Amino acid sequence: MELMVLLNALVTRLLFVLHSLIGVWRVTAVKKEPKYWLLALLNLLLCLETGLTLKFKQGRGYKWFSPAIFLYLICIVPSLWLLEIHHGTQYCGNEPGAVQVNVSNQDFNQSRESSHGSEGTDHHIIQTAKVFVNQLSTICETVWTLALHQTFLLLLVVGRWLLPIGVEITRDQLSQLLLMFVGTAADILEFASETLDIEDVRKNYALINAILAVWTWSMLQFPLDLAVQHIGCKPSTSARRIPSLLLCRYSAELWNIGVSLFIQDGPFFIVRSILMGHFRIFNQMLVFFTAKNILVVTLQLYRLAVITLDFRTTVLQKSRKGEVCCCPCEPYEAHAHVTGRQENKMKEFVAFPPKEESQAPSEDH
Repeated sequence: MELMVLLNALVTRLLFVLHSLIGVWRVTAVKKEPKYWLLALLNLLLCLETGLTLKFKQGRGYKWFSPAIFLYLICIVPSLWLLEIHHGTQYCGNEPGAVQVNVSNQDFNQSRESSHGSEGTDHHIIQTAKVFVNQLSTICETVWTLALHQTFLLLLVVGRWLLPIGVEITRDQLSQLLLMFVGTAADILEFASETLDIEDVRKNYALINAILAVWTWSMLQFPLDLAVQHIGCKPSTSARRIPSLLLCRYSAELWNIGVSLFIQDGPFFIVRSILMGHFRIFNQMLVFFTAKNILVVTLQLYRLAVITLDFRTTVLQKSRKGEVCCCPCEPYEAHAHVTGRQENKMKEFVAFPPKEESQAPSEDH
């Protein structure tokens, strides 16, 4: 097993575990009940996945699915749910950061003086850590929740980048996937923060649960890598079934369209339309992002129509010429088949010369 592969696999999963533990600690501090530390047991699934991946896959990932990302979602999403449902009423001042910095510096100086007067450096480090943790606890809950959301989405992208890739996915495909994840993460963060910050939404627990359910559903696209990979198919089977041939040729494009329509932009548009149509909630940003979702859904449907018409035209042209409609995603096999036939014809031409040339001397005679 390569050292860098092992290091990346372990470091990435360690970051996942640490971030999920911070979320559990925050839930316990907000709820003030130690029983919520039981959420930390979910990290045992991630530890088990780490051991199995190192044993059977030598630390590398799978082709279409990332178990580490999926288990990280299982570990952190319950904590974010509890924090959003609780949504504490702790007041956030206009400039809380400056006040906290001043207080923390004062506390650090006091702990430093006491440590120099009585004990050594170890005691000073412990006191500094305690003061730092206490100051983190004084940050208002809304800031903590938003920070966890932001670091969660950033860690999803960075973690997918650091995780070792399998032999089935290339660096080019990974770079495309990461660029897609950056845009997706920004849209998801905007959806959660913009809708849950509305006062009328906060008063309705059913709406909060519905928004969080759609937000969780949109997260399921991160463990999947189908958006940049083509699904292989056999020419014999794809020639008989048109849908399988369409899926073979445009698998990545169809997956992108499906994610946009059924996992992200489609559900986001439905939620925002319900907020404006049924609950009469209007603001400038809500209207703008609703229009953006409508535009994206329309463009994805237009893209689907273009793909279908192009595929239909290609199939009709081949059928009129009498050609066998083979799988376009395997051009090498088709090219090799045609090249083999041409080589056979050349061999026949060399072995058996044309009759006109052999009969020409007899006519002259």
